[in-house]
Amino acid sequence: MSAELAFHPPVVHDTQGRPLDVIELRGLTVDCIVGIYNRERVQAQPLRLDVALFLDTRNAATGGRLAHTVNYGRLAGELRFLLEACRFELLESAVEAVSRYLLAPPTSDVPRAQVTAATVRVIKPLALHGLAVPSLQVHRTADEMHYASEERSFGRLDIIHEGAGYGVYRLRVKPGGRVPASANTAMEESELMLGTGLRAQGQPVERGLAFHWPRGFPRSYENPTGQEQTVLSVYRPRFLEAEGASASAEGLPLITGTSYYPHDEPAAPGLSADKQP
Repeated sequence: MSAELAFHPPVVHDTQGRPLDVIELRGLTVDCIVGIYNRERVQAQPLRLDVALFLDTRNAATGGRLAHTVNYGRLAGELRFLLEACRFELLESAVEAVSRYLLAPPTSDVPRAQVTAATVRVIKPLALHGLAVPSLQVHRTADEMHYASEERSFGRLDIIHEGAGYGVYRLRVKPGGRVPASANTAMEESELMLGTGLRAQGQPVERGLAFHWPRGFPRSYENPTGQEQTVLSVYRPRFLEAEGASASAEGLPLITGTSYYPHDEPAAPGLSADKQP
């Protein structure tokens, strides 16, 4: 790696003055729509992402549970999903959306350690045709982040980030809850299943599967489990109420999904990312 592309996150301390541990993901490259020029809005180009997560991993080291740290395999898929789905115009929007997602409080169905701070850098290697390599790096802390959450009939809607032309949300579907079947002609919707046990269009779907719903395409989710289940949603433009809802998901078409998670399962007992302490 050349010196000008070296990634150097700062040292971050906890409240007792001890340096926090750092989990890094470097060189995550995603072909996505990013830019303000006409050619950039119709043709995908590579965007490279480097992130550093600051947290305390000692509980994971002694307890041996992924729930006490960050599952970087799943996180890589979630970040790839965000970069592909949001279609950012500016690098500033991309790093802010990623930062806010990394620092959001975990949900009960996806247990992990709370990230205290994050350094995020995006690189747009082809933007200047080799003349130079533009990049943007920011550092954000969990303390400075505030997330609105709204009660809904199905549970809660967490507003992670809203930018120009898109919004990033978490649908937290309560036990027995259901996102009513609806067709919104004003929005495109991309949704990644973070929870396990959800049903889409009345059919079971696995964790890590993403659907890209076209405008006006009816979709519905339900949670038949006894635990809250979460869907990571990107809407373009930002969230707008659907025009109407139908009473049942039966007979709704299911489009082909894309898996964003690795399929490897832990070989050792007790290491599941979903195990609580």
